[in-house]
Amino acid sequence: MNRRTLLTSAAFAAAVPAFPSMPAFAQTAAAPGDAEKKHADETKKVGSLSLAASRVAVEKASGPMIKEFAKWEVAEQETIADILKSMETDGKAEGALKPPTESEVEAMLDADGKSSLDKLKATAGKDFDKAYVTAQLDGHKKLLTIQEDYLKVGQNREHLSVTKLARGQVKEHIDHLDMLKSKVG
Repeated sequence: MNRRTLLTSAAFAAAVPAFPSMPAFAQTAAAPGDAEKKHADETKKVGSLSLAASRVAVEKASGPMIKEFAKWEVAEQETIADILKSMETDGKAEGALKPPTESEVEAMLDADGKSSLDKLKATAGKDFDKAYVTAQLDGHKKLLTIQEDYLKVGQNREHLSVTKLARGQVKEHIDHLDMLKSKVG
């Protein structure tokens, strides 16, 4: 099964209320609080830079493995951004993915993120591939710390479930990026 499909399915399953006839599962989740807001904001900030850089890499990467990773990263970051956004609203859940627009992604970047993205855009060829992989590896290490920090203090069941899934994906990506880094030098 495609791991993105698995991630999306598991996130959906975590967000669906338990059936009332299943008392062992019929618990109410804690309302999102400060820890959840902090986690979502930090994840969106770092994830937005990863998404923006990966959207660029889909076009500019010279190595086919780098380009493939960038495509996966775009799909995953768009999904995570959509999930986090939907968790912040009280509206009805929807099955359709609504990826963030370029302007929404740029709005999430701080000055350092914008500067990093501009530097990346200014490179080409193998230098681009190296810079992209290095930036993704650094960003994924930050994302892992954010997920693990939240898992220590989180209280919202759905938010915790999504975070556990995200942490697993981030760990996978770090391994993959380490391999890519060894290939690009």
